[in-house]
Amino acid sequence: MKQIPNELFFSWVESEIAEDRSVRFRLKGHSMYPLLRNGRDEVLLYPCSEGELKPMDLILFKYNGKHLLHRIIKIEGSRLYIQGDGSIKAKEQCTAADVVGKVKAIIRPSGKTISVDDWRWTLPSNIWQRVGFLRGLILRIHYHLTK
Repeated sequence: MKQIPNELFFSWVESEIAEDRSVRFRLKGHSMYPLLRNGRDEVLLYPCSEGELKPMDLILFKYNGKHLLHRIIKIEGSRLYIQGDGSIKAKEQCTAADVVGKVKAIIRPSGKTISVDDWRWTLPSNIWQRVGFLRGLILRIHYHLTK
């Protein structure tokens, strides 16, 4: 698999989304663990409008000069509050203008595609969001068990 610099890759992603085309790419990083896995899972990213954004959506957005793929946890007015599933405390804020696109499906290493509207995605996503302060403990235990 060919690797290219992030800025070049995300420039291409933004141009495809601007042309109203979807983009499929493999995830890099651990910020969405345990629901999405580094180097294994892929996402299908689509263009979206501000009116389509809602809590629990996975979005690709620009934040402090970087592109991040995290979950909207709350919307207040024009402000989006966002957090990675693998994060205990960190929360980012942005506006709809910072959003590049919205994830509509996850592709597992087996090739199985799961819509983000499917209960097989929404159920674990909702449960994970509701465990709150236990997330850190669960992540530490899971990390040690899978080492």
